[in-house]
Amino acid sequence: MIRVALKVAYLGTDFYGFQRQPNLRTVEGELISALEESGAITNLGQSNYSIAGRTDRGVHAMGNVVSFRTDKEPIINQINDLLPLDIRILGSTRVPLGFKTRYAHKRHYRYVLCREPGDNEWNTNKMQEAAHLMEGTHNFLNFSRRSERNPLRTVDSVLITPKDNMCLVDVEGASFLWNMVRKIMTVLLSVGKGELELEDIQRCLDPQYPAAITPMPPESLILMDVFYQGVKFKEDDYARTRFIKSLGKECFDHQKMVAATKEMMGVLRESKAV
Repeated sequence: MIRVALKVAYLGTDFYGFQRQPNLRTVEGELISALEESGAITNLGQSNYSIAGRTDRGVHAMGNVVSFRTDKEPIINQINDLLPLDIRILGSTRVPLGFKTRYAHKRHYRYVLCREPGDNEWNTNKMQEAAHLMEGTHNFLNFSRRSERNPLRTVDSVLITPKDNMCLVDVEGASFLWNMVRKIMTVLLSVGKGELELEDIQRCLDPQYPAAITPMPPESLILMDVFYQGVKFKEDDYARTRFIKSLGKECFDHQKMVAATKEMMGVLRESKAV
């Protein structure tokens, strides 16, 4: 009996989140089905199957992690052949039988903040100052459910990188509350637009001052990686190449939709001008 960990990537667009749900398409549902069909898991209840994180509906991943006990070394591309194209296992490794998948050393999220047409330039310097105020150990009760029993979390770093008409925001830490990263994005964007000042960050981090923060949309959030001390994954180049092709097709399909909607907008404007 051995225990293996798999690094899983997926495009969250067409899934109802990661966690299995009855009669709904989820990442975990598709993944477990492929693991069982391939013979990597013969009895789910006895496999001690566990996951690093349950991403929400619409959230993507480049490096979520699942682990389980098995009698044989899984063949990654055999499992991938049984998965839909919007899920790929990108790497694998053996881990100790007592490996705790949930207790990662660090998680890395990236949020892609896109500037909408008509938006003024964001003050990215102020956004980075605000981001630094969120680093360290804080009570993030206002950034999750008010009923959260343990809202203390440590954020290792928040880095903002301007890029064309967007900002890439990288957040790293051992663990995060539900919606915490997306609510952090809301506050940072409000600072960039001048709607919040740096002093407001301290109030947001004070549970004595309840703040109603709406999370940013999930489709711009990516779980980039999950790290464990002493664990190194062997990446599969073929799986990576196939996933790049799947992402390319998704991108092209989206471009076609954008082109069609732009044409419709143009026709409507022309008809109004006549």
